[in-house]
Amino acid sequence: MMNNNWETTASLILKIAERLPTTLTLMILSSICGLLLGFVIAIIRIRKKRISYFIATTYLSFMRCTPAIVQLFLIYYGLPQLLLLFHINVNDWDKLIFAVITFSLHSAAFLSEVIRSSYLAVGSGQQEAAYSVGMTYFQSLRQIILPQALGLALPNLGNNLIILLKETSLAFSIGITDIMGQVQVIIGNNYGANIFEVYIIVSIMYWLLCIAIETLFGRLERRSRKGQVSIAR
Repeated sequence: MMNNNWETTASLILKIAERLPTTLTLMILSSICGLLLGFVIAIIRIRKKRISYFIATTYLSFMRCTPAIVQLFLIYYGLPQLLLLFHINVNDWDKLIFAVITFSLHSAAFLSEVIRSSYLAVGSGQQEAAYSVGMTYFQSLRQIILPQALGLALPNLGNNLIILLKETSLAFSIGITDIMGQVQVIIGNNYGANIFEVYIIVSIMYWLLCIAIETLFGRLERRSRKGQVSIAR
């Protein structure tokens, strides 16, 4: 009886883990796109050009004040209809694309604030020093401001990646079979599984993934601090 229980549990773990690559792909693509878009939004808000600043601020307000699942449905059901007005048919797109678009837009709103606050924390004095030696704005950004801002931003970037990982669990609501979607499949098909046991397994998987992210960003943060100390010396 005990062996049967262990075999059932092992089978469940393997079945849920089969969809782990989908979860990781969704998280990684969304975080990369979200970071790039967040960087652009942060620069727009820092430079405060009137029209672009208003658009960026309105976008941030909407994305931060509406639930991620509502945004997912808006993109999944609304984007194809909107693009059809321009004679662009995206109904045959993979569902994963719509999820990546949604979570990229959603995470960009929060990541832009992380980037902006880290940028401002570096201080305007260094920007002025860069100008004094003949650097352009983008040269100073690439060579001086961003390396320091990245070190300051690492803890918050790690926290936002963990939040993004958990939010990707909503993807099953549009039919994506990630690890959370696989749980729904298992329960729906009734593989002889105890529902409580299935949710315990998937919660432990998310927990272990979050621990891995925390560990990775903890190491990156320590390396960043060592690099800053070396530069200071």
